[in-house]
Amino acid sequence: MRDLTGKIAIVTGGARGIGQAIIRRLAEDGADIVCIDIGASDETCSMVKAIGRKALGLVADVSSLDELATAAAEVEKQFGPAHILVNNAGLHPHMTTFDKLTPELWRKTMSVNFDSMFYAAKCFVPQMQRNRWGRVVNMSSSVVNVAPPGGIHYVASKAGVLGLTRGLARELGEYNITVNAIAPSIVETPGFEAMGLSQEMLDAVVAQQSIKTLTQVSDLTGTVAFLCSEDARLYTGQHVHIDGGIVFGD
Repeated sequence: MRDLTGKIAIVTGGARGIGQAIIRRLAEDGADIVCIDIGASDETCSMVKAIGRKALGLVADVSSLDELATAAAEVEKQFGPAHILVNNAGLHPHMTTFDKLTPELWRKTMSVNFDSMFYAAKCFVPQMQRNRWGRVVNMSSSVVNVAPPGGIHYVASKAGVLGLTRGLARELGEYNITVNAIAPSIVETPGFEAMGLSQEMLDAVVAQQSIKTLTQVSDLTGTVAFLCSEDARLYTGQHVHIDGGIVFGD
């Protein structure tokens, strides 16, 4: 366990799945939690309170700078300035070949998977700068390196996340703020079936791994907890692959 006592952690897309699992781990490590989601997060907040930490659920569209700014103001009003931001919210990949890829799907994917992280950083990083301490963890993907067919829009959005991560890491180091990205492969979540992947596709992914088992939500939470902790104070600008060994390096 990591000691995050006294820290305020913001997690986007935390009402279920990966985000909810990350919230559980950060709360268990002592952080108070703000869950930002497009829908209600009552279940997540109840879970956090049962652990013994404070919880606040805010409804906001992460692709809207105005809505995130309103959320950030509410966080500071109720909890004080944020210390941790986990940019988890995102769209599942909707596999579409280039000839069928529309500007509308391109723009929607970019706005939710990439623009939202810039907006969240714009809203919450100034609070961290006042603390002169902060942790930002962005959700990337192993597709940045693998680039599967039918995923141009998704690959591009996650590649943008890596660029944003490294640019922010360079600029924010003087404030003792670290910025990193985690890059999982396909993760088995409650919304897993919505991705429309066949068993053959899943088997093909696992076959590429050195450790041949499908990634579980629990496989991500320890890494996020480490990146949010004081143990990771010199760990910044990194792209951490959690994929059983599909990708080595960047």
